Amino acid sequence: MSEDEEELYDESETSGLDSPSDDVETEEDIYVDAIPAPAEAALEHDFERLVKDIQTSDGVSSAGVLQREWDFRVPDEDTFRDDLREASGIGKRKKRKRQRRIGPTLSHQVRALIGQGNQAYVDNDLQEAMRTMQEVIRIEPRAISAWTVLAQCYEDKNEPQKALQLRIVAAHLRHDAEEWERLARQSKDLGYHQQALYCYSKLYSLDPTNVDALWDRAALAKEANDLRTARHSLLAILKHFPHDTTVLTELRPILIELSDFALCASLYEGALEHHQSLYPLGHALDPFLSNESTSPVEFGLMEILVLADLYNTVNQYDRAIQTVRRGWRWIQGRAAQKFWDVCEDDREYDLPPEEGGIPVQRYGDVQPGYYPLDINARHRLAISRIKMSDLGEGKMHATIVLSQDVLDYAALFVEIADAYFEREMYSDARPIYETLGAESATSSLYVLLQVATCRRMQGDLRQASEVYKQVIEADQSNNDAKMKLAELYEIMDEPRKALELVYQVIDSRKRRPPQPEDSNVDRTTPQPTASLFDEKSQTRQKGKAANKQGRLSLAELKALEEEREKEVVTGYKRVEDLWPRILGDHPDDQAEREWILEAEKLIDMFRETRNLFLTTKNYDFRGMFPKRRSQRRTDGADEDWMASRLELNERDKHVRRGRDDGLNPERVDSFRGVSFDNWLRVFMQYAFTLTKRGDHTPAEEVLRHILMSNAYRSKEMQATIRLAIITCAISVGNYPIAVEQCRKLINTYQFNNEPFRILMSSLSGGLRATDSFISSTLQKHLFRELRLSDAAVRTPEVLKWNSSSRRYNLSSTKTGEDDDGTKGGDALDEEVDDIGDADPSGDKRQPRLPTKNNPMPVTIYGQLCLAAKSYQSATFYLLHAYDYCPEDPMICLCLAISSIGRAMQRQSDNRHHLIVQGMAFLSQYRSIRRRAGDHVLPEIEFNFGRAFHQLGLHSLAVTHYEKALQLVESRGDDDVSVAREAAYNLSLIYVTTGAVLLADALYRRWLSV
Repeated sequence: MSEDEEELYDESETSGLDSPSDDVETEEDIYVDAIPAPAEAALEHDFERLVKDIQTSDGVSSAGVLQREWDFRVPDEDTFRDDLREASGIGKRKKRKRQRRIGPTLSHQVRALIGQGNQAYVDNDLQEAMRTMQEVIRIEPRAISAWTVLAQCYEDKNEPQKALQLRIVAAHLRHDAEEWERLARQSKDLGYHQQALYCYSKLYSLDPTNVDALWDRAALAKEANDLRTARHSLLAILKHFPHDTTVLTELRPILIELSDFALCASLYEGALEHHQSLYPLGHALDPFLSNESTSPVEFGLMEILVLADLYNTVNQYDRAIQTVRRGWRWIQGRAAQKFWDVCEDDREYDLPPEEGGIPVQRYGDVQPGYYPLDINARHRLAISRIKMSDLGEGKMHATIVLSQDVLDYAALFVEIADAYFEREMYSDARPIYETLGAESATSSLYVLLQVATCRRMQGDLRQASEVYKQVIEADQSNNDAKMKLAELYEIMDEPRKALELVYQVIDSRKRRPPQPEDSNVDRTTPQPTASLFDEKSQTRQKGKAANKQGRLSLAELKALEEEREKEVVTGYKRVEDLWPRILGDHPDDQAEREWILEAEKLIDMFRETRNLFLTTKNYDFRGMFPKRRSQRRTDGADEDWMASRLELNERDKHVRRGRDDGLNPERVDSFRGVSFDNWLRVFMQYAFTLTKRGDHTPAEEVLRHILMSNAYRSKEMQATIRLAIITCAISVGNYPIAVEQCRKLINTYQFNNEPFRILMSSLSGGLRATDSFISSTLQKHLFRELRLSDAAVRTPEVLKWNSSSRRYNLSSTKTGEDDDGTKGGDALDEEVDDIGDADPSGDKRQPRLPTKNNPMPVTIYGQLCLAAKSYQSATFYLLHAYDYCPEDPMICLCLAISSIGRAMQRQSDNRHHLIVQGMAFLSQYRSIRRRAGDHVLPEIEFNFGRAFHQLGLHSLAVTHYEKALQLVESRGDDDVSVAREAAYNLSLIYVTTGAVLLADALYRRWLSV
C-alpha cells in the first residue's frame, strides 16, 4: 500500500480507535503487558471523567446518576467469584499464576467493607450488599470488585439495564477486549445502538486485529444511519484488506450519501491500479488466471463503470474517458496496446460498418480498432464526451446507445437526454425525451416536463402547451405545470386561460392542509431511556435542515450586512474624494495609490458576493435577502402577483406582453448603498488606472468578471463593459482581445453598422493591428455576417430566429455554398460562441431585417482581403460594395489599390487593363473626395503619388509628393495631415536616385523631432 493511501486511512479513523503499539501476549500475562499504552490511557481518562461526575452528584445511590454518564465498563467474573468463595468459605480459590493487578492498593477499611458486601450478597441480602458497595465506591472508585458486586445485585433484581451500565463503567478498569465485545452485543440486543457503537470502538482500540468487530460496528452504524461512523469503520477494514472490492462495495453508497466523491474515486482508482499490477496482461491473457488455485479477478466491468460515474460526477471527464478505455482494454486482455492512448478520439471502439456503425473520418496513422464495447461503457463515454463539449464523439456514442431497445435501457436514454439538456442542446434532447414519453413503461412526469421545456426553448409554444395539458390531466395537483402553462398562455397573448390556471393554483393552495412545524421528529419510534448515550435517531438531515447547523441566523446575517453596507458607503465616498486628485497634468501619486487600495476593497466586496453572480442570467439582482420562490408559493405572493398582472392585461389590451422589468417589485438597482451605475464607474476607473500603470491583466480580469454579474445583464451595460475592455486592450496593444470583444458586439447587435465601425477604429494602424485584422477567425466571422446580411435582403425566408442566441441564422446550408472556413471545428466554435453571446437581459424583441444591401460588411471583408494581399478576392467584394454605394470615396480608393496590387502580381494576365482600371477608380476617388473641401487635397495628392510610386513612375510620384508637402506647408497650421508619410516616401525616391542632399533636407524639415 502506498504512503498516500496509508495517510488516507489514518486520517479517516477517529480518536477513539487508537492504534496499539504492542502485540497481545499469553492469556496469563494479559493484565501485565498486553494493554497498549494509548488504549489504556484513553480508558483511564474516560474512567476519571466518570468518577468526577459521580463525586459531584447528589449521591451514589441515585438511580439517575449512572443513566446520565456515558462511557465505561466491568471487572473480571473470576475475581468476583473468588472473592465470594473466600467470604463464604465454600469452595476453593482457583490457583492461577501470579499476575499484577491493576488499580490502587486497597486500604484495610475498604477491604473490610468489600468483605462485608460479599458476605451480604452470599446471604442474599441485596439491599445491604448494594449499600456497602456504594460506600466502597464513594471511598475508592477504582475498586473493581465493588462495581462487579453492584452490577450483579442489579442483575439479580431483574434490572439488566442498570447492570449493563455498571459493567460498562467497570470495564474501563479491566481493559479486556472480550468483555467489551460482550457488552456491545448486550447493548445491541437491548436496542442501545449508540452505546453499542461506543463499546465496539473500545474493543477495536484494545484489539486492532479484530476485523469482525469493525464489521459489526459498520453494520450497526448503517442500521442507526450513523454514516460517518460506518465510513470510519469500513475505512479501517480497508486498511487491513487494501483494495478489497467487497469492502469498496459496502463503502461506496456511504461515501456517495456523504458527498465524498473524491475519496470514493481515489479508492476505486487505487483498486484498479492494484489489480492491474497483479494481472498486467488483463483478464483474458494473464497466465496466472489459468491456474485453478488462483482466485478470480474481483475488479471487473461494474467497478470500472462506478469509477467512470464518479469522475463524471466531479466533472473530471478526461479521467472518466481514460478509465473506460483503459479499463475495458484491460478486461479484454489488451492491456499491452497502450498506443491507443495517443488517440484523442475513441476510434479504438468504433462500431464496424457491417454492424450498423456510422462511418467516421479518422485522421492519423492509427486505424480504427472496431473492438467490441459494452453498451453501458459506451454510455459513459457518450456522457463524458457530451459534457466536455466533444460533440462529435459524444453524438457517435449516443447514437449507438440510442439504437438499443428503449424498454431495456431507459435509464441510459434519460441520462443522455439530460446531458444534452444541460448543454442547452434542446434539439438533440427533445427526440430522446419524446421517445421515452411515447412508451407507457418509460414515461413519467419528469420526462413530459422535459419535453415541454425543450419545445418551449425551441420556440414551439403551442406544442409545449399541449404537453403541459397532458401533465395536468394526469396530475391535477401539479401546480408547477399549471404555472408554467399559464406563463405560456401569457406569452401567446391568451390572458384569460392564464388567469384561470392561476386561480386554480391559488384555490389549491388555500385548500392545502397546514403542515406541522416540526416534521422531522419521529413520533412513532420510542426512544430508549436506560442507555448511557443519547439514543435519538441519527437520521442525516438533508437540504435546508442540514445547512442551518453551524450557520448564522437571519438576524445576525442582516446585522452583518448592515455593517458591510456602512463600510461600502464610507469607502465609496473616499474613492470619490480622491478621484479628482489623480486627474490632470500633475496627478498626486500618493492619492493614486490610496485610491487604488480603496477601490480594490470595494471591488473585492462586490466580486465575492454570491448573490451578484448567480448560475443563471435570467434573473436580475434581487437583493441580499431575496424572497425565494418556494416561500412565494407558500404564501401565494407569486400567484397573486401573476393574477393581478393578468387582470390588468385583460382590461388593457395595449399593455406590453411578457414580463416588464419595470413592474417587477423585486428588482434592485443598488448594492450596499451604491447604485450599480456608480459601481460600474468605479470598475472602469480602476481598470483604466491599472492599465495606465502597466497592469493590464488584472484590469481585464475584473471587467470580464463583472460581465457575468446579474446586475449588468442589460445590453447597454454589457456593451459598456466590452467597450472598456477594448479600450484597455488598445492601450497596451493587445489587439486580439479587442477583436474578440468587437466580434461579441457584432453578434449582439446584428445588422447594425456601429460595431463594425468600432472594430475598424480599434485596428487603426500598425503591424500588430494588421495581424489581428487578417486573422482567420475574424475572416470567417465576417464572412458569416456577410452571408447573413446578403440573405436578409435577397432570401429572407431562409433566415430563422434563434431564441437562445437572439440572432438570425440560416435555416439550411448547402455544401457547395459554404466557404472552407465554415466547416470543421471553427463552425462549432462559432456556434458555441453565438450561444455564449446571447443577450442575458432577456430582451426577446427581434431586430428588423434590412430591406436593402448594406455596403459596410462587404467593404470591410474586401479590405481584409486587401490587407492579406488577396487582391483578386478583394476586387470581387469591393465591386459588390461599389454597386451598393458608388459614391463612396473609400470604396473607390480600395478598388484602385486592389486593381494596382493585382496588376503587380506575376499571376496577372491582364496587367495593363488592371492598371487602367485602378487609375480610373483613383480618379473617381479624387472627384468624390474633393467635395469634402480643400483640407483633403494633401491626402488626394499623396494617394496619387503612392500609386505612381508603386508603378515605378518616380517622376510623377515626386510631383504629387512635393505638391502634398506644399499644400500642407501653405496652410500654416499644426495639422501635418499626410506630410510625414509623403516626406518619407519622397526621401526614399531621392536616396534611390542619388539625391542625398534633398533627402537630408526632408529629414530635417519633416522627419525630425
